[in-house]
Amino acid sequence: MDKVRIDKWLWAARFYKTRSLATEEIQKGRISINDQVVKPARDVKVGDLVSIRREGLTRSIEVLGVSEVRGPAPQAQLLYVETPESLKAKEVHSLQRRFAREPALSIENGRPTKRDRRDIEQAGHAWDDRWSASL
Repeated sequence: MDKVRIDKWLWAARFYKTRSLATEEIQKGRISINDQVVKPARDVKVGDLVSIRREGLTRSIEVLGVSEVRGPAPQAQLLYVETPESLKAKEVHSLQRRFAREPALSIENGRPTKRDRRDIEQAGHAWDDRWSASL
């Protein structure tokens, strides 16, 4: 066996939990082989460069082996190697996420209470106006 469908390979290499999830991601155009967007039935072979876009990060994977069966994780990790550029981008992305500000911290007071809403209306602000937590 020197070729296998890309959806089966992604499942066997443990990038996705099910084949149907892998197929959905391929159909959304998030998977490419050798810089070409593919369909789920496209064959992948040893030496191909697979790009996977997930959560704002593009991972570049070189195929070292093919398998149609999902085995244990250590065996699945032998099917591919991540490129050095991809590893650097992954590290930079993780640092950015770690030091990024928590979005929930930008809300100072949260949603107004019934009393706050009445005070806002009495102050002359119509409730139809766009309300912001920073007011």
